[in-house]
Amino acid sequence: MGHAGMAAAAVRHLRGRPVEAHPRPELRCVREDERAPVDQGEFRRVLGAFATGVTVITAPAGADEDAPAGFACQSFTSLSLDPPLVAFMVGRTSTTWPRIARAGVFCVNVLSADQAGLCRAFAVSGADKFAGVAHDSAPATGSPRLTGAAAWIDCTIHAVHTGGDHLIVVGRVNALGAPASDGAPLLFHRGRFL
Repeated sequence: MGHAGMAAAAVRHLRGRPVEAHPRPELRCVREDERAPVDQGEFRRVLGAFATGVTVITAPAGADEDAPAGFACQSFTSLSLDPPLVAFMVGRTSTTWPRIARAGVFCVNVLSADQAGLCRAFAVSGADKFAGVAHDSAPATGSPRLTGAAAWIDCTIHAVHTGGDHLIVVGRVNALGAPASDGAPLLFHRGRFL
């Protein structure tokens, strides 16, 4: 039996069985005696060898906000087929995350190879990131769907977990799409776009 067959068998086995919820981890600061003896610069250098795709996570404007929310994110991944889940990681100090959390929905915009400038615009803090940016509304949540993106995934926030100095945001996929063209995605490797 191949990997797909084993996965399908595991899903069939687990369906209908009650799933015990794990207790929520205690939110607290990491103590000095818990820190790994790894230099942060070396950590970034080594992990920079792993090429990642680049996305922009967007959410609609709230009732008291003039513009939608969005930030550049390279820590995005698919998580589950059944149910359809994706995940992204966001720094706890992000000023955009609270706006997305309040919206309760988001759209993942997978950037195309020619959208490095758009990524840089969404990586800046405090500016009107949507000024001059062409977009429409994703069908399920109304989150901004950026024109020219290689793909889009329209989601509702499903869960948020702690992960060190980041939060792990799990989204349930409501709608998604990609243009029929086989355009290349924007990649980030060793501190630069490919």
